[in-house]
Amino acid sequence: MRSRLCVILALGLAASLACVQPAAQGDEIPEKYRAAVQKGLKYLVKQQYKDGHWGAQGDNYPVSMTGLAGLALLMEGSTGREGEYAQNIRRATDWLMARSMKGGNRDGLVGNPDHPTEAGRYMYGHGFGTLFLACAYGEEDEKERRERMRDILTRAVKYIANAQSTQGGWYYTSSKDGGDNDEGSVTITQMQALRACKNAGIPVPKEVVRKGYDYLKKSTTANGGVVYSLGRGGFGAPIGGERPALTAAAIACLFSAGEYKDELVKRWFRYCQRAIPIGGFAQHDEYTHFYYGQSVYILGDDGWERFFGSTPADQRVTWTAYRKTLFDRLLQNQSADGSFPSGGGFSVGPVYSTAVFTIIMQLDKGTLPIWQR
Repeated sequence: MRSRLCVILALGLAASLACVQPAAQGDEIPEKYRAAVQKGLKYLVKQQYKDGHWGAQGDNYPVSMTGLAGLALLMEGSTGREGEYAQNIRRATDWLMARSMKGGNRDGLVGNPDHPTEAGRYMYGHGFGTLFLACAYGEEDEKERRERMRDILTRAVKYIANAQSTQGGWYYTSSKDGGDNDEGSVTITQMQALRACKNAGIPVPKEVVRKGYDYLKKSTTANGGVVYSLGRGGFGAPIGGERPALTAAAIACLFSAGEYKDELVKRWFRYCQRAIPIGGFAQHDEYTHFYYGQSVYILGDDGWERFFGSTPADQRVTWTAYRKTLFDRLLQNQSADGSFPSGGGFSVGPVYSTAVFTIIMQLDKGTLPIWQR
C-alpha cells in the first residue's frame, strides 16, 4: 500500500448486521483478557482531546482515529447516553458531526480535506467517521439531535455513492475531485460504512453496493487473494499481486453484509489460511488482524467445517485457536500505560494500534450487531 494510512483500513476495526445496541449480548470476554482491555480503553480516554477527537502520533489522521477510538468505546457497552464512557462517546460524536460538510461537490463529506494528513486520503476518514456515527445513531433519543444525525448520514451515503469509481471501487479521494482510481482498503471502508447506514435505516442505493461487490470479485486472482488495485484498465487481477490484509478485509465486508455462503468467501478464507501468520506479527499487522479477527470471530469454532466439510482439527481456522494465539501475544506486548505497540512497517502509532486491538478483544461481547455472529 502506498501510504501509511492504507494500513487503516479502512477501522471497518469493521463494519455487519446493524449498528444499534441489541438487547441480547454475546459471550463475555475470557477473564484473562479483561484487565488488558480495560487498560487499553483507559489509555484511549486519556489520549482524547478536549474537543472530542483523537489523533495519531500527535494530531494526524484525526477523522479516522476518532471513528476507530469511538468504536472501541462503543464496543465496551457505553453509549452517548449512559455507561462509563458516555461523555467520551458524546464528545466524539459531536466532533464528527461538526465535520460534516455542506454544499458543493463535497456535500456530505465527513472530514477535513484541509488538514495536512487528511487532504490526500480523506475517504478513509469519511468511511470510519460514517461507520461510527451510524453505530451511535441507534442509541440517540434526543429528537433534534437524532434528526440532525440522520441528515448527516443520508448525505454521507450520497457522498460515498458519488465518489465511486467507474470500476466500482473507491480511492483515497473522490472520483469527483479528479481521476478515476480505485484501491482495495478504501473500498472496504466505504462498503462497511454503507452497510452500517443501511442497518441504521438510512437509504443505500443497491446499485452502488452491487458495483462494490463486483469490484471485489474482479479484484480476486486465481489464487484466491485480493489485489491492491484494478486500475483504470480493468483487465482483471494479476496473479502474484494478492494482499493478505485486503483479502481478510474482503471477507469481513461480505460477512458484515450477511453474505455467509458466497463462494468468494471460501476462496478468500483458503487464501488467508495460507497467507496470514496467526502466531506472528506481520506487515500491516493491525489492519490485517482488525479484519481477519472480525472474520474468524463470525466464523466461530464450527464455521470452517460448514464451509469445507469434515476437516482435521489442525487444519481448521477457529475463533478459539485464533483468539488464544493473538490475544496471548497482545498481553505480552501491552505497555504499562495500557497501549499496544505498533506492528508492521506502516503503522501510525499507539492510538491506532490500541483502538484496533481493543475492538478485536471485545468481539466476544457481541455489543454491536455489526460485529455479531
